[in-house]
Amino acid sequence: MFQPKFLTREERAALALQRRAEQAEEETFDLNKLQEAVKVRYLGMQKEKKKRGRRLHERKFVFDWDASEDTSQDYNKLYQKRHEVQFFGRGAIAGIDVNAQKKSNNVFYQAIMEKRRTEEEKIMEKARLEKEKMKERKSAHDDRHWKMKPLEEMTERDWRIFREDFNISIKGGRVPKPIRSWEECGLPDEVYQAIQKVGYKEPTPIQRQAITIGLQNRDVIGVAETGSGKTAAFLIPLLVWITGLPKLDRQEHYDQGPYAVILAPTRELAQQIEEETNKFGELLKIRTVSVIGGASREDQGMKLRMGVEVVIATPGRLLDVLENRYLLLNQCSYVILDEADRMLDMGFEPEVQKVLSYLPVSNQKPDTDDIEHEEALMNNFATREKYRQTVMFTATMSPAIERLARAYLRRPAIVHIGSAGRPTERVEQVVYMISEDKKKKKLVEVLEGHYEPPIIIFVNQKKGADLLAKGLSKLNFNPVVLHGGKGQETREYALQALKDKTKDILVATDVAGRGIDIKDVSLVLNYDMAKSIEDYTHRIGRTENICSTLIDATVAGSLAK
Repeated sequence: MFQPKFLTREERAALALQRRAEQAEEETFDLNKLQEAVKVRYLGMQKEKKKRGRRLHERKFVFDWDASEDTSQDYNKLYQKRHEVQFFGRGAIAGIDVNAQKKSNNVFYQAIMEKRRTEEEKIMEKARLEKEKMKERKSAHDDRHWKMKPLEEMTERDWRIFREDFNISIKGGRVPKPIRSWEECGLPDEVYQAIQKVGYKEPTPIQRQAITIGLQNRDVIGVAETGSGKTAAFLIPLLVWITGLPKLDRQEHYDQGPYAVILAPTRELAQQIEEETNKFGELLKIRTVSVIGGASREDQGMKLRMGVEVVIATPGRLLDVLENRYLLLNQCSYVILDEADRMLDMGFEPEVQKVLSYLPVSNQKPDTDDIEHEEALMNNFATREKYRQTVMFTATMSPAIERLARAYLRRPAIVHIGSAGRPTERVEQVVYMISEDKKKKKLVEVLEGHYEPPIIIFVNQKKGADLLAKGLSKLNFNPVVLHGGKGQETREYALQALKDKTKDILVATDVAGRGIDIKDVSLVLNYDMAKSIEDYTHRIGRTENICSTLIDATVAGSLAK
């Protein structure tokens, strides 16, 4: 009979430990086996096969033939000398030209196929061949410069190089190609003749791109340095539209207000735009009136009641005229904001918004993809009831400008010339680090550097401009002063005296830094450093030669921060 064996506690613990060790070893073996199976199944690993040893009795058959064993040449004499066939004067065996036969057969089969083909198939085949030829012409590399090509041969690569040459960058959907010259612009004859008489020889970069966009009735934001020809860039599309309207309509509806309103931040800029517009207006019979402060509101109201096509104004005075019922904007379909960043900096944003609220809502563009469709916009552009077109030009693209554009522009095309907010690269910029008590002495030293008039000196305060001008007069210089504290007649006299060269030096505040067109300025001198980079950009834009800046060491430290 089986007798159970009783184990002690130590023996039971040792036995349990042995069982756990055996179980763990079995689990490890199973896990390794499973891992090997996974690798073979999913990782493509194969087991190493043992190389099979070659058996002694297996021999490889070698096909080695010795050239001396070839007896075919000696066997038949025909192999030694090939027989020459007689061609009977036709150049082919037995007088038959195989190539000529194939050619005649092809002509025969083509004639049969031509009879069987319908007229529609012939047209489709011709179009296919033309398409293939066009593809071959496009794929062929043409290394000619775009100046050497006619307009119809310009490729996308050529237009890309064209924009790079003039530093033009664009955004905003389908933007038309720029213009290469006035002759290729497709302008009406009367407008083209006016451009020639005014003396515009070649379009500037902003004009090359902005004019084509404006002629499509698209809203435009132009970002370009000062002095880049922005005035003509927005005037020419406006003149094309107005001259395309029937003259009878222009005479009958004069009491409904102007067709276009141009807003400018300063009186001087508004007068400059008026002067430029009148150059075209005299040739194209377009009436223009400037509505600015410092002049009689009643006189301006009388001119407006007589009928005008274009009104050029500062925001404050235009709002005053609208509120007092001197002017209606019932048929205004063209709005231009020139130097828009300056208007916002001067605090005119509420006035601008109120002026725009007087515009009719019936001609607003729909905010859909249709307003980017070229054909639809062109058809609408040629009518008196065209969509309202808003054009904004600025030297810098600030958040305030973007906010204004989102509110009043519909899917605008944005044109950048150069780098926004950067000073023009054509100007040599010189900086003098000098203490405040030595600035006048350095100023006289710079002015005696044989610079041809006119010269512009910028200061930050009106009182400082008057004192500096008096000091220069005592030193036998010939200055004139321009700032916001002067009356309108005095400001006009200052600019005209500088243009007529009866005065040599203009001492001005930043009023003269925006849009003032004084030709051949040899030197711009910042007696006081501009308060912002935007103001400095506009100051330096008054010249294409040299800009000198006198900076105090303490001011330089604050600018560095």
